[in-house]
Amino acid sequence: MLLILFLIALIVLFLLILKFKVEPFIALLIISFGLALAVGTPIAEASTIIAEGFGGTLAGVGILIGLGIVFGQFLAKSGAVEKIAEGILSVTGVRKSPAGLAMTGTLVSIPVFFDAAFVILNKVIKSLATKTGIAKISFVTALAVGLIVSHSMVIPTPGPLVVADNVGVDLGVFLIFGAFTAVAATLVGGYGYGMFIGRRMNIKDVEEEMEELGEEVARDTGTKKQITKKLSFGLLLLPIVLILSNTVADLLIPDNPLSSFFAFVGDKNVALLISVLVALIVLRPYIAGDYAAQFNQSMADAGSILLITGAGGAFGAVINASGMGDYLIDMMTGFNIHILLLAFIFTQILRASLGSATVALVTTSSILGPQIADLAVSPVLLALAICSGAIGLSLPNDSGFWVVNRFGNLTVPQTLQAWSLGGFVAGLTGLTIVYIMHFVTLMI
Repeated sequence: MLLILFLIALIVLFLLILKFKVEPFIALLIISFGLALAVGTPIAEASTIIAEGFGGTLAGVGILIGLGIVFGQFLAKSGAVEKIAEGILSVTGVRKSPAGLAMTGTLVSIPVFFDAAFVILNKVIKSLATKTGIAKISFVTALAVGLIVSHSMVIPTPGPLVVADNVGVDLGVFLIFGAFTAVAATLVGGYGYGMFIGRRMNIKDVEEEMEELGEEVARDTGTKKQITKKLSFGLLLLPIVLILSNTVADLLIPDNPLSSFFAFVGDKNVALLISVLVALIVLRPYIAGDYAAQFNQSMADAGSILLITGAGGAFGAVINASGMGDYLIDMMTGFNIHILLLAFIFTQILRASLGSATVALVTTSSILGPQIADLAVSPVLLALAICSGAIGLSLPNDSGFWVVNRFGNLTVPQTLQAWSLGGFVAGLTGLTIVYIMHFVTLMI
């Protein structure tokens, strides 16, 4: 009966979001209350469970998500994203520029939202394709896959942050393993697969209306003066270095007074706060337009993500309180599905069905996270398996699908081949890396 109720809840959730165009935040809350009542939870208790699930999720990552979005918006508006792309492409060279563009996407998507990053970096695709003679679809695939891999796997992006918090993983450790896995997934799914389909597909030049739209976006991100590559990379790496300093200090000088200092500045919230303050001060000369308006817009964007993230946590809390989480794990275990594969499949189903990597990550980690003590698997590897499942099979119910479709000037079948399958290849690569690490740990 629990399984039937769970499937009905998912179907109704899909219908609300996809058919009736209900906002994911509202749809998740409706389904959370409906499922809680359907499994026999008293009304008063249902409200408490949902509120605690919502608040508990945001307590762990709410501040970080808000600060991270502000930080990413200011990097994008200042022109730092373009400078980062130029820097990486200057290292890889023209002939290997698809690999360079893929790695640029992986790096840039850590602080900048997927949609904005793709629109900004898409401007370099046409010129690179002309210079190299490499099919433009290879560049589109490389950039899109590179962006979605880090969006789904590398902190401090919202989804992976929630996964790390729910599973109970040290952020520094998760950042190291996540970055390693993300690079491998990007090179295989973005660069390797992109070059593969580039030899088999051809797309026409960007249409004039797409160029106009790209130019309009470019005007929105115009700057008062040019930011340098060094400053762009320095700001991008600042929060990462601060977070890692806590982990490194804890390993090298655990009993030293300095470890307390690094524990403070390396705290996820403090590290992002420091980074935002530095960005607000340093980037002012490089941002055109009303500075306060830019900040207010980033706050508005943060609010939407926070609401969806909290509602996803509430849905997961209802599932766990009903005993459904235990039931699903026991059922899959009975089918001899390994927990890492289960995590990947479950996240992938939600990702493909709902069209949101963040909702899929929050929901799956909310269900499996509380069970980690009984799963006999590394929390880091479980978190990475969940994140790998959120990368691929983006379908037309995902806004990112249409961003790639329009700005890449692809047909829908071409978008499915380049973007949807490219992401799936990257996700499978991530899962393969996870299993390699799992088997290595078993042999040690």
